[in-house]
Amino acid sequence: MTSERPGLYEMFDDRFRTGRCMNGDDALEVLYTGCRWAEGPIYVPAWRQVVWSDIPNDRMLRWDEETGAVGVFRRSAGHTNGNTLDRQGRLITCEQGNRRVTRTEHDGSITVLAQRWQGKRLNSPNDAAVKSDGSIWFSDPDFGITSDYEGYRAQSEIGSNNVYRIDPATGEVRLVADGFGAPNGLVFSDDERQLFVSDTRAGFLRVFDVRDDGTLSEGKVFAEAAPGKARFDNLRFDDGGRLWVAAMGDGVHCYDPDGTLIGRLNVPEAVANISFGGAKRNRLFITAETSLYSVVMGVTGTHPTGPGRRPWLEG
Repeated sequence: MTSERPGLYEMFDDRFRTGRCMNGDDALEVLYTGCRWAEGPIYVPAWRQVVWSDIPNDRMLRWDEETGAVGVFRRSAGHTNGNTLDRQGRLITCEQGNRRVTRTEHDGSITVLAQRWQGKRLNSPNDAAVKSDGSIWFSDPDFGITSDYEGYRAQSEIGSNNVYRIDPATGEVRLVADGFGAPNGLVFSDDERQLFVSDTRAGFLRVFDVRDDGTLSEGKVFAEAAPGKARFDNLRFDDGGRLWVAAMGDGVHCYDPDGTLIGRLNVPEAVANISFGGAKRNRLFITAETSLYSVVMGVTGTHPTGPGRRPWLEG
């Protein structure tokens, strides 16, 4: 079904038009509604499904592209939040309630990848990004331990909200960036030379240079949320280098590579997360409050696991 939503696209700079950002569907498609707070959509090509999290209901749902059917992927899921894929097409999940990062194997079993740093329990992992070398980078704010709504109330053992890297060979969890109010979404540029991280509480998008040894530069502010409804959550790139950002009550923002806000998608609910998918990666999936939406775009999203060949996808 289609949501009759005039004015889906809002242009602030002519680059939003010339970059084909307004060349897609004229309205959002509502794929499902009935969540308490939806986040973490990821398109799984092998299944032709979108998996996402309904955090307060402690379940993961899946929408089937062929049939349009929605069902439960996992219940009692550890109050999962962000999801992504690794280079082998396995599901990487941030479990707020269980305070860990896990991988769902091809046989359905679950492998714990990270749950402590320097012997202390993580706060509540939120979002993850996989680099082409197999390392997994994740944000660890305190959203899942501040109340029982999206996890379990607890005191932070670490005492700060940070970004970490899981070494692909040793499994070592290493702190790579700190000084956040609440790090949230994170994504690598397509050449993997930069890591972009949203700080929801501070209202910033920060960008870090990625060094060859897996460490980061001090970072700088890429964009700042305007006072009001906008709060940054997760983020994704298209193949034109534009950064698309879930901006909560301000829809989906689109930033030019120079940091200029050039346009916006207006969404009737507060936007938590976004993800490109579909056969051409030109379908944007949006989780917003109670619903999963989609819109077929005039732009194409980059792959969540970075550049390079993926045999499980390409044959």
